[in-house]
Amino acid sequence: MSSSPSPTETIVLGGGCFWCTEAVFDRVQGVLDVESGYSNGQTLNPSYEQICTGRTGHAEVVKLEFDPAQISLRELLEIFFVVHDPTTLNRQGNDVGTQYRSGIYTTSDAQKEVAESVIREIEASKTYSSPVVTEVAPLANYSTAEAYHQDYFLNHPNQGYCAFVVGPKVEKFQKTFASRLKA
Repeated sequence: MSSSPSPTETIVLGGGCFWCTEAVFDRVQGVLDVESGYSNGQTLNPSYEQICTGRTGHAEVVKLEFDPAQISLRELLEIFFVVHDPTTLNRQGNDVGTQYRSGIYTTSDAQKEVAESVIREIEASKTYSSPVVTEVAPLANYSTAEAYHQDYFLNHPNQGYCAFVVGPKVEKFQKTFASRLKA
């Protein structure tokens, strides 16, 4: 008798530039696929150029497909809240605009409950000196980013932004969550 593979889940996270977020989650054990994209805006299938204007309402995001038998949503969100600053509205470092907002875009009510619970715990622990401004909303109007954005850090590790912004975030993840690294 063969057993069926464990069901996977999908969650979409916006933590600033998707190159950073993708590079981190590509290395997380239990994450089966990471795709850079755009979500929760008004324009259908926007281009990167449209996103950069800030007028489409979209966030730069990564869509994660993960195996909850290997890593829980709570654990993914713990990583998410360490590798970006959830207290700056529409900004991550020098990246400024609504497309860089902190967001958790859910595909179920259960995911929404976990996300809100994690945020409440972070607020109660006073981890940050400022309030968490992460948006929690149902996933809407998602589209995949252009092919050249996929695996950007992997393909361009020495590009300036990758070397000075993405690289340090990946290193922080690897030090803080060494037990969660893919083999």
